[in-house]
Amino acid sequence: MSSDRRAEFTDYAQARRPQLRRMAYALCGDWHTADDIVQNALAKLYVAWPRVRRAAAEDAYVRQTILRSTIDEHRRPWRRERAGLEGYDHPTAPGVDPGDRHDLVLALLQLPEMQRKTVVLRHWMGMSVTETARDLRISEGTVKSHTSRALERLHQLMSDTTEGSRR
Repeated sequence: MSSDRRAEFTDYAQARRPQLRRMAYALCGDWHTADDIVQNALAKLYVAWPRVRRAAAEDAYVRQTILRSTIDEHRRPWRRERAGLEGYDHPTAPGVDPGDRHDLVLALLQLPEMQRKTVVLRHWMGMSVTETARDLRISEGTVKSHTSRALERLHQLMSDTTEGSRR
């Protein structure tokens, strides 16, 4: 890869890594796994960079790679094992209640996989219904129904969490 292409890739990766990491975390619920998934996705993007760059599809390519890597990672046998660092998390930004974020991620992890993916892509990543449908390879109507059901379930789960904390 030429130095210009390498510089373009490096600039893209540095600018997008935090958002990609948050997306991966929202999908898998673990920061370390999210880091691994993003690293693998960026490595695959690096290999395909000239082709993907010509098509101006960098974001779509890396999102799709993250979605598929999350599925692959979930299927691996060692994924069923747990590390001894349960509850470890990076500090949150000022003004954000870490308990709320933790509760939200726990609630997201209780959703069925496709509902979780549609909510993360639509509301966490700010993608349109059309973009989400294209990335997940489902119809726009399916995106809407998954999102509607997921938001209803999240509301129920978050309400239960809030009521439980008041007791």
